[in-house]
Amino acid sequence: MRLGLALGYWGRGPDPDHVALAQEAERLGYDSVWTAEAWGSDAFTTLTWIAARTSRIGLGTAVAQMAARAPTTTAMHALTLDHLSGGRVLLGLGLSGPQVVEGWYGRPFPKSPLTATREYVDVVRQVLRREGPVEVAGRFHAHPYRGADGTGLGKALKPITHPLRAGLPVLLGAEGPKNIAQTTRIADGWLPLYWSPTRTDVYEASLGDLREGFMIAPMARAKVCDDVAEGLLPVKAMLGFYIGGMGHAARNFHADLMARMGYEEEARQVQELFLAGRREEAVLAVPDAFADEISLVGPRERIAERLSLWHAGPVTDLLVLAPDPHTLRALAELNS
Repeated sequence: MRLGLALGYWGRGPDPDHVALAQEAERLGYDSVWTAEAWGSDAFTTLTWIAARTSRIGLGTAVAQMAARAPTTTAMHALTLDHLSGGRVLLGLGLSGPQVVEGWYGRPFPKSPLTATREYVDVVRQVLRREGPVEVAGRFHAHPYRGADGTGLGKALKPITHPLRAGLPVLLGAEGPKNIAQTTRIADGWLPLYWSPTRTDVYEASLGDLREGFMIAPMARAKVCDDVAEGLLPVKAMLGFYIGGMGHAARNFHADLMARMGYEEEARQVQELFLAGRREEAVLAVPDAFADEISLVGPRERIAERLSLWHAGPVTDLLVLAPDPHTLRALAELNS
């Protein structure tokens, strides 16, 4: 199981420690470093900044939001950074949810998310292969565009720049069972939002027979500390925000996932509290047990014991949200 460093997205401003953490992760032998985006900082600019200050470590987006860019634009970002970094890019994509797609990007959330995702990946693959002009008669992504409100003058094009790698890895963030199953067919890897090494049966039916080399790369908060309860507070804060704030009361994929993992009543309670403006209560309502099983928190010996559970499953890459060099170093030593 390889290790990756997940940096997430910025809050109020850039984190001054991110570049140093990425450099330390590279020095310790981490395989990859990952950036994200919500409705603030973007994934590619930060990743390019890190690329210029590292030399070996893989550069992943976990995730770049599909609604933020046309698929050809995303492919341009990926092939450009892949050239500049010497072939280190791992392109992680996610559809996000209706709240973000319609509220932030001002676009309709697709009525058929699986079809929209499949078409998006098809376009990206065609750009990266550069075997001919990009042509997709898609429901959501048509190249060239032939809609009634167009001019009819669109021409199928292929990229001027020759991509460095036709097989640049494409990974998908997927939560629903059908979306995960499709991911195993059309992508090179899967980026689970929550992964519990003791509940792998939640995903068993969707994963089926995985082809060789397929990446399963979940994200987990990690912190070497004496007080487990205190160490879990950032995990609970993250869960409270995702379950309560990253979606509508009637449609929240993150809350649905927590429910499928055995915490349905607690998920709905967190959601209700958060949407009622009682955010601190929402965070405290996140069960310690759930926060604990999807993270690696506590004394070094405890983390070592729990890390063995992650090794026993199908995870190929563990992307750790580790806020300090000490934790990064401990995980590298324990994983060797």
